[in-house]
Amino acid sequence: MALSDKLKEVEERYLQIEKLLSEPGVASDPQNFAKLSKEYKTLSPIVEKYREYRASVEALEEAKALMESSDAELRELASAEYYRDKDIPVRLIEELTLMLLPRDENDDKNVIVEIRAGAGGDEAALFAAVLYRMYTMYAESKRFRVSLLSANETELGGFREVTFMVEGNGAYSRFRFESGVHRVQRVPETESQGRIHTSTVTVAVLPEVEEVEVEINPADIILESCKSSGAGGQHINKTESAVRLTHKPTGIVVECQQERSQLQNREKAMQMLRAKLYEIKRNEQDEKIASTRKSQVGSGERCEKIRTYNYPQSRITDHRINYSVYSLDDFLSGNIDGMIDALIAADTAEKLRNSEE
Repeated sequence: MALSDKLKEVEERYLQIEKLLSEPGVASDPQNFAKLSKEYKTLSPIVEKYREYRASVEALEEAKALMESSDAELRELASAEYYRDKDIPVRLIEELTLMLLPRDENDDKNVIVEIRAGAGGDEAALFAAVLYRMYTMYAESKRFRVSLLSANETELGGFREVTFMVEGNGAYSRFRFESGVHRVQRVPETESQGRIHTSTVTVAVLPEVEEVEVEINPADIILESCKSSGAGGQHINKTESAVRLTHKPTGIVVECQQERSQLQNREKAMQMLRAKLYEIKRNEQDEKIASTRKSQVGSGERCEKIRTYNYPQSRITDHRINYSVYSLDDFLSGNIDGMIDALIAADTAEKLRNSEE
């Protein structure tokens, strides 16, 4: 479909939703009303930009016509206006092309982030704690709210695994490229001979899922109360309020121990379970569509090494886009916007190439 046809289709849908939102029957159905309102909000900036583009084209056509006027002064004014504004439609078309690229439906959602120590024992667990600190500092810099859901700590202050939620508009869009295997190369404090060790940590980023998006049969869940795990940190609740849920059809197990009451922990655990089931559902759909992008930016497979943190060289390299940063301390303090922006730019470029094929 040509770009002009897509834009006309978007405007027609926008006007259709505008009419629907004014009808009493639609307003009486909160779920449908919310869905239409969200779509209307998404389409609004595209329609505004499209109308701006049409107005700029019309203005240029008028100026061009006036350049043929018998009035010399009018010709001069029209010529000045035409050559001043002639590139505006081109710029607006480029912006509209980007706006029409397929957008991840989860971009505006909150996220659940899981960090797990991989190969490397205690050193991997210590680096999992470093990544947890990096992500929480980054989230706070974006004014997102962070809440710890569960943590399995080691005696040395690392994490065998830690799960937390990041809440804020657009959280998923900023965290979604962090999924994968993160490799660290450094000399452990316990290493007497100064040898560099390589360890790995896996990160999973799951969009928060509403109940309406994933139906869970209560009969499929085993609910257990348990004591919190960990090495004794003060921020971990030690009562029997911790909750473990097992989803029998898939074998998925989730735990939440951070809240004071069992009811609150159960609600958080259900959020985590819905997110995991939704991810399985999305992965199945993605496989059917088979639209694997090379850069996930690439593929997003958990088994892939996506990034290396090299301490001796103070270098961080993202292998999906071959992008390096040489300011390790700054990066690990949460200043990761440059890397994330580069990943988003690469993803956008890939989408543009695919749209042109």
